[in-house]
Amino acid sequence: MLLTITNEPRDYAWGSTSLLAALEGRRPSGAPEAEVWFGDHPGDPADVAGGGTLDAVTGGSLPYLLKLLAAADPLSIQVHPTREQAREGFAREAQMDAADPTRNYRDANHKPELIVALSDRFEALSGLRPVPDTLRMLASFGDAPGVVELRRRLASGSEEQALRETIGWLLSGGAQDAVDDVIRALAGAEADEDAAADEFAETLTAIRTIAERNPDDPGVVVALLMNFLVLHPGEAVFLRAGLLHAYVSGLGVEIMAASDNVLRGGLTPKHIDVEELLKIVDTRPGEVPVQAATGAVTAYDVPVADFALRRVQLDGERSVAVSGPSMALSTAGAVRVGTRAGESVAVAVGSAVFAPIDVDELQLSGIGEVFIAEPGMRDTPESIQ
Repeated sequence: MLLTITNEPRDYAWGSTSLLAALEGRRPSGAPEAEVWFGDHPGDPADVAGGGTLDAVTGGSLPYLLKLLAAADPLSIQVHPTREQAREGFAREAQMDAADPTRNYRDANHKPELIVALSDRFEALSGLRPVPDTLRMLASFGDAPGVVELRRRLASGSEEQALRETIGWLLSGGAQDAVDDVIRALAGAEADEDAAADEFAETLTAIRTIAERNPDDPGVVVALLMNFLVLHPGEAVFLRAGLLHAYVSGLGVEIMAASDNVLRGGLTPKHIDVEELLKIVDTRPGEVPVQAATGAVTAYDVPVADFALRRVQLDGERSVAVSGPSMALSTAGAVRVGTRAGESVAVAVGSAVFAPIDVDELQLSGIGEVFIAEPGMRDTPESIQ
């Protein structure tokens, strides 16, 4: 039996006051609307049409959590553990109160994620930039003492070690004078006029905006070490365990393993456990691949078994095989979802249909856009967690 599921937007401070309302074609509420959760996570299980919540149907067994995410301001810089790290950390913190703000591990699971852009422009920070590129960017920052010290630290030793030690230094609380110097230099930094392409202009503009909203935050300087990405509709990035990241602005569909384990690394008033962050973070530098939309159906590359996601651009009828329990989330147009048993329900934009494990095919009809979420293939390697 297909179940229509919805949820109320979560009012995190970084949420947009307009993006979700525009998607759903309704009047804005006036409050930040950051995320809509479609899942059985105990923090906010989805509402089932007719009454009740999804966790009562599934028993809290879904391996994934599907979301709409709408950011007007940057989220905190963060990283998620591997499953092994989560199990060890959860056991170590088992005696801590669940509401303790210094607790790092809320469960024993990993939390890989995939974000797909819905808005024309979705901005994110993802992974660490190669150090020579960052040093080239910092050449335009002048020679204030804090800038000189940042460059010196980045140029010391291997890239991985230099990045790890620099992040620790920035977040430890003893580098505030240097942080202030770098943020002041950021405001006046100019691109190299002799460069063939102004490769850092977009990055610097984005991080200046982050600095305006997070004055004096060491995370602004951490952000300067990261890759700045702009995704367009249908494009996606997979965020593996250990990858430092932060969403900056835009509307997207996000899917993740069912977990709430977050280690923060700046741009937040919340607790930052620097020692634990440095155990978890992967400081290997390099670009994070952007996955392109590929025609009417895009199956995103997800190297974990917790979830899989497809984007369907619908113009008529299409049958989609699923390995339940699955969901179909409508993000545009007028769409119906049915089964071979003869069920058929209209799915409003911004809501979803849940299909239990015994449904092996969804029949889509209409003109619009649908995202199909389901567990991943069980023979998928989980070495990247």
